[in-house]
Amino acid sequence: MVHHTQQEKYAAAAQEDRSAPRVKISIPAALRASGAKRFQTTVRDLSLSGFSATAVSRVHPGTYCWLTLPGMESLPAKVVWWENGLLGGAFETLLSPIILENILARWTGDGYPQPGE
Repeated sequence: MVHHTQQEKYAAAAQEDRSAPRVKISIPAALRASGAKRFQTTVRDLSLSGFSATAVSRVHPGTYCWLTLPGMESLPAKVVWWENGLLGGAFETLLSPIILENILARWTGDGYPQPGE
């Protein structure tokens, strides 16, 4: 019998429900959970509906949070899972496909803006 982590189960289930797949990326950002101080994080993947990011301290599922990507206003989200220093968040409102395309065009997989940014 194969046992899957909560993160693996969520990733598999979420892929079935998404209109667009998550894109692996590395973007330095800030995250603030409701009732807590803002902290620096790295967004590890991104889609129209959500993201995963580093979070060393536990953030409980169901917690509201705000993700701030460079040059953007904070995006409200809800924590779906936290495991081993990573959290998964679902945006309160889907990102516009144009906004997502702009973010992906700006950031490469190494976490640095592309030349000219």
